[in-house]
Amino acid sequence: MRFSVLTVSDSSSQNPSLDKSGPLLIELFSNSLKFIEKAQLIDYKIVPDDRKEIVDYLHNNITEVDCILTTGGTGFAKRDVTPEATKEVIERECPGIVTSLLVGGLRSTPFAALTRLTAGISGNCLIINLPGSPKAVQEGFVILEEILPHAISLLKEDFDEIKKDHENISH
Repeated sequence: MRFSVLTVSDSSSQNPSLDKSGPLLIELFSNSLKFIEKAQLIDYKIVPDDRKEIVDYLHNNITEVDCILTTGGTGFAKRDVTPEATKEVIERECPGIVTSLLVGGLRSTPFAALTRLTAGISGNCLIINLPGSPKAVQEGFVILEEILPHAISLLKEDFDEIKKDHENISH
């Protein structure tokens, strides 16, 4: 799985050392047994909370990777525009992924209800928004770790992997 990470944050775009969630997401993929030798980071970038910059990044990367994970810009502040930017790029929404992430977050804090996540498909690329807090990224990764391999197999139409996944679930 080829993936990229986009951190959306005004403060981190000015001072990259402030970004904790993007590097955490990369570390989680690197250390996950489900992704060892299967996940390849293609790009990591920090952009401000600017809709055009987010859209441009997504458009420029959807043909390069299987999955783009964004972190940040999903709250209620006026400058939180990651979901709107993502919706400009996706062709098909993935409400089940959003629901899974929200339910997982709500197990930890009622404030998870205040996030405006979006997930969807553009071409053969899955785009998933995560909140900007490291805790929320960690919680979201626990869910994504289980579903991403199968989601990517479906997008790639890798029927051998899909069959293996279905056999593993039924046993």
